[in-house]
Amino acid sequence: MSRNKSVKDYIRTIVDFPHEGIMFRDVTTLFADPRGFRMAIDQMLHPYAGEQIDKVVGLEARGFILGGAIAHQLSVGFVPIRKKGKLPGTTISQDYKLEYGEAIVEIHDDAIQPGEKILVVDDLLATGGTAAAGIKLIERLAGEIVSCSFIIDLPELGGRKVLEDMGMDVHVLCEFEGL
Repeated sequence: MSRNKSVKDYIRTIVDFPHEGIMFRDVTTLFADPRGFRMAIDQMLHPYAGEQIDKVVGLEARGFILGGAIAHQLSVGFVPIRKKGKLPGTTISQDYKLEYGEAIVEIHDDAIQPGEKILVVDDLLATGGTAAAGIKLIERLAGEIVSCSFIIDLPELGGRKVLEDMGMDVHVLCEFEGL
């Protein structure tokens, strides 16, 4: 294993998954490698050195893996944003559009206190729909989003612009062309 590998080098591409014409960027190979996983977490943390962050919010589902590790490193709490019906207790929800249909995500209504500084994390930024819905939930709870951090951006799908148009700072570790 080369010591000069980048995070992108650990990511496997699976052709025609989940549908024909899709190039699925699989981060499980990154997560499975201790050096690659450590590199990704360290690089996701680096831009926020010295910043006040009170909680890390992870978007379902791979954002939970990243968010938990990042929250641990920062010694702050972790908050999941989940698909509708997966959280016990009182939640608030936000719907958003998918390529073919709609979905709903939820957060506990007491997960974030007004004014808390939040870092939003997930593995992949595509159209930005899930992240935008998560941002809206955090804002409804009066959390202040410091930044949104992703391993992968698919620039052709425009998610970064969606988030930046919402006033978000966006940090990504690597980009892949195509879908």
